[in-house]
Amino acid sequence: MTTLSQRDQRHIWHPYTQMQTAGEPIAIVSGKGAELTSDAGDTYVDAISSWWTNLHGHGHPHIAARIAHQAATLEQVIFAGFTHAPAVELAEKLLALLPDNQNRVFYSDNGSTANEVAIKMAMQYWYNLGEERHTIIAFRDSYHGDTFGAMSISSRSAFTLPFVDLLFRVEFVDVPVPGQEEETLNQLEGLLRRGNVASFIGEPLLLGTAGMMMYTAEVLDSIISLCHKYDTLVILDEVLTGFGRTGKMFASDYLTAQPDIMCFSKGLTGGFLPMGITAATEVIYEAFLSDDKMKTFFHGHSYTANPLGCAAGLASLEVFKQENTLSKIAHIQARHDAFAERLVAHPQTSGIRVLGTVLAFEVGGGTSYFHNLRDKMYDYFIQQGVLLRPLGNTVYILPPYCITDAQLDAVYAAIEGMLGELTNWQ
Repeated sequence: MTTLSQRDQRHIWHPYTQMQTAGEPIAIVSGKGAELTSDAGDTYVDAISSWWTNLHGHGHPHIAARIAHQAATLEQVIFAGFTHAPAVELAEKLLALLPDNQNRVFYSDNGSTANEVAIKMAMQYWYNLGEERHTIIAFRDSYHGDTFGAMSISSRSAFTLPFVDLLFRVEFVDVPVPGQEEETLNQLEGLLRRGNVASFIGEPLLLGTAGMMMYTAEVLDSIISLCHKYDTLVILDEVLTGFGRTGKMFASDYLTAQPDIMCFSKGLTGGFLPMGITAATEVIYEAFLSDDKMKTFFHGHSYTANPLGCAAGLASLEVFKQENTLSKIAHIQARHDAFAERLVAHPQTSGIRVLGTVLAFEVGGGTSYFHNLRDKMYDYFIQQGVLLRPLGNTVYILPPYCITDAQLDAVYAAIEGMLGELTNWQ
C-alpha cells in the first residue's frame, strides 16, 4: 500500500526544503499537548511549537470547541463594509494588553503580511502628510517574512539572493548584542540625521531566524527613543516574541518606550489558524482620514479578520487566564536556566542563552545556517523522538507552554545525547 508520505512526494512542494535531497517526510496524523503522532505510531515531542506557532498544546479542547462553535455560526464574511463580534472582541482584548498608545488593529493573514501592512502604513503615513520619507532602517540579521516587502526589510541572505535586484533599498544597522550597543546606536543616529527616514523596524529582544540572537530591553528603549527624537516611526515585529515567548506577554512589556506600530501572528491563534494583526496608534490612523479617497489605506486580504481565526485568538487569550499560563512560562524558563548550567560544561557548546521559553546555543564553533552539523543533529533528534530543527549549528528549544517536566527531560536528554555523538560526526 502506498503510504501518505509517498503520496506526498508525488505531489507536494515543501517550504525551506531542497526536494532533490530531502528524505521522506514524516506523516503526522494527530497531535495532543506537546506530542505529535505519526501514521507509523511514533510520537515526537514538539519542542519547537510547530514553527513557533503552538502555545497551549495541539488539539487544545477549549480552542477547538470555540472554533467549532464559530464554524457553525459564521465561517467567513467580507470585512469591507461589514464586521462581526469575534473581530471586534479580539481587537478590544488585544489592545487592552498592548502599550497604551496602541489603539487600532488591522487584520491580515500571517507574519509576512502583518509586516507588509506595517511598512505600507508607515510609508503612506508620511505620504498622506505630504512629506517625502522613503528610507526604512532594519537590523542587519533581521528576518520579517518571504513576501517582497518583507524580504526587502530583511537581511540580504540566501533567502533573498535570487531577488536582490528587485528589493527596495533598506539601510541596515548591526544587532545591538552585548558589547555592540554603542556602535549600533551610533550607526542608527548617523542614518536618522539624514532626515528622510520613514521608519525603523526590528524584532524586539530576540531575532529568531538569525539564530535566536538576543539583546537587551535597555538598548531597545534607547533605539526607540532615538528614533522618536528624529520623528521616525518605530515598528516592532512581535510575530515570534508575542504571547509569552520571552517570559512576558509581549517583548514590549520589558520596555519603557513605546512603538508606533506592532505586528503579530504565529501564536496569535494559539497555533490553530493563520492570522496576522498590525496594531497602530491613533495618530497614524488619523493620517488616513480624509475626504480625499486617495488617502485611503488600499490594502486587504480575502480572509481579513476571518471569524474562525478571531475565535481561535479569543479562545487562546482565555486559556492564558484559565490555566495561569504565565506561571507555566516561568517554570519552563527556570528549567531552561538549570539546563543551561549543564550545557556550559560541554567543550563544544557556546553562546548559551535563555529568554523566557527560548533556550539556544551554538555547537562546533562559529555560526552558519548551512553548517554541516545541522542535518546530522536534526536526524539524531528525530530518532530520539524529539522535534528540534536547528538553525544551522544553532540548537534551540521553543516548546508549547503545556510541555511536561518529563517531556522537557526527554528534550534535554536528546541534546546531551547529541553532544555525546559529536566526535563521531566531525
